[in-house]
Amino acid sequence: MTTAPRPPFVPGGTAVRRDVVGGRIWTAMPYTVLADDGATLTLTARPGVETLAPASWTASQREGGVAARKRGIDDLAAGCWELDHWTWRDTVVISRFTAGEPFSVHRFLSPEGRPLRWYVNFELPYRRTAIGIDTFDLFLDLVVTPDLSSHTWKDEDEYAEARSLGVIDEATHRQVDRARDHALAQLRDRTGPFAPDPDAWTPPPSGPLPVLPDTALSTPAARA
Repeated sequence: MTTAPRPPFVPGGTAVRRDVVGGRIWTAMPYTVLADDGATLTLTARPGVETLAPASWTASQREGGVAARKRGIDDLAAGCWELDHWTWRDTVVISRFTAGEPFSVHRFLSPEGRPLRWYVNFELPYRRTAIGIDTFDLFLDLVVTPDLSSHTWKDEDEYAEARSLGVIDEATHRQVDRARDHALAQLRDRTGPFAPDPDAWTPPPSGPLPVLPDTALSTPAARA
């Protein structure tokens, strides 16, 4: 039986981005919907949004250092972790997720609206749910200057560790390699999310913060 496509999310409403692995929730974060045409979903979050993340990750944010982040990858490989509450802080983020793409693109701004950086997050192509989208962060990131003139790779060591522990299999690694080239080509050519379009990356006026619904921790359906 073919499942009918889910309707687009309504601007101003809430959509939850979840990272899901092995049928379990790894992260859950509510966003405010800016736009949704059924393929490209644009979301935003501001300081104060309450999220869920692995306790190892929240510990690394509070304590600093890499040991807790390393424990997080070990926990992921073992399929054993606990979730902790985390409050989004310091930045406004505008995020664009495009159907079929193994990465999302984020623009970080100060609370006053000053551009800070672009961020390409490599992840599994999203799957729509009743409350938002499910994906899985693949650790590797590309950080780009506000004017798009230069970039650096981030967390390549964590990506290598996840590969060595089998969290990222060979097929996914090949997908990431292709995605790297594709993201860099878009950046070089100023296409896709990097095309000149100031309206698409302008934060909206402040409003109520989105909250996680009661169903945010419901067991996800198997990925097709």
